[in-house]
Amino acid sequence: MSPSKTTPQTSTIIQAKKLEAFVSKAFQTIGVSESDARITAAVMVRADRRGIESHGVARLDRYVDRIRKGLIDPKAKIKLVKETPSTLFFDGRNGLGQVIGNQAMKACITKAKKSGAAWAAVKNSNHYGIAGYYSMMALEHDMIGISLTNSRPLCVPTYSREPIIGTNPISLAAPANKEKSFVLDMATAVVPIGKIEVAKRKETKIPLGWAVDKNGQPTTDPASVLEGGGVMPLGGPAEFSGYKGYGLSVMVDILCGALTGASFLSLIEKTIGGQPAPSNIGHFFGAINIESFRPLPEFKNTMDQFARILKNSTKASGCDRIFIAGEKEFQMEEDRQKNGIPLDKKTVKILQSVGRQTGINFPAT
Repeated sequence: MSPSKTTPQTSTIIQAKKLEAFVSKAFQTIGVSESDARITAAVMVRADRRGIESHGVARLDRYVDRIRKGLIDPKAKIKLVKETPSTLFFDGRNGLGQVIGNQAMKACITKAKKSGAAWAAVKNSNHYGIAGYYSMMALEHDMIGISLTNSRPLCVPTYSREPIIGTNPISLAAPANKEKSFVLDMATAVVPIGKIEVAKRKETKIPLGWAVDKNGQPTTDPASVLEGGGVMPLGGPAEFSGYKGYGLSVMVDILCGALTGASFLSLIEKTIGGQPAPSNIGHFFGAINIESFRPLPEFKNTMDQFARILKNSTKASGCDRIFIAGEKEFQMEEDRQKNGIPLDKKTVKILQSVGRQTGINFPAT
């Protein structure tokens, strides 16, 4: 995912630690344990630190609302359903996706240290934030990390106007030596729905080709997308190979939904008696122990070489720099960790509202 920008003129700056503390305390007031609240807050704020505002603290009110309605269990005890020497299968028991994802990826990494590579699958979970958070967990152990999740139906299949497939993200992280680690974190749609929501909050138009309205026609109005329309699969229309993004989305759903027994496609947005029901989202994680294939220093030096060849390739006219996946986000994270995180006006209002509901003052800048 590419980092988004919040202009200084329309933003409030807050330090990451203060923001994490606020989010954590808000969760604790509605029954989330301190340890689980800290994990969830860390995942959410990491998204904002990396410039991925669509998956950051602006979602806090939604999590709080779903917990209060009984759609997320704040005290869920994750269950290990099945285990082999190289695989794990968890039942998240409708807990917070960030907590479930963190536990499953940690277990996957631990197993990969012994088995060389490991895979973990999850059912009965909820939205887990940025996929890259979990793949990057493997970097701390000099491993390659993989993270996938399905999501509610927000994207239209090629030649359809019905939003029936998810924006189902894919993330892969690989360590380097002197260069930044490679971190691919992408939706299988043109953009994640969160970017449409950000545009609506900021009252700005979206680029033509991002999404369609309820009639399946391309639109630049974010409201018309959120009111019956849908995001287009990666690539856009069929003429620009949108069917490839469509195929990738279904691939993620096979691993996260069909394989695990979690919901898939439009079933994620099911209701019971006309009322919202638990999401039953599925996740899929992987950890690859590089030493099982070649010496770690050799691999990391190769990654450096890989990055330098890409970044030193002949640049297009008018362009002065080539990036590798994750590089912009690492730069954004370094800046925001030092100088604070800018929050747009509507996000601040969301946090202030949650603060009033939970009895916690939103921290002063």
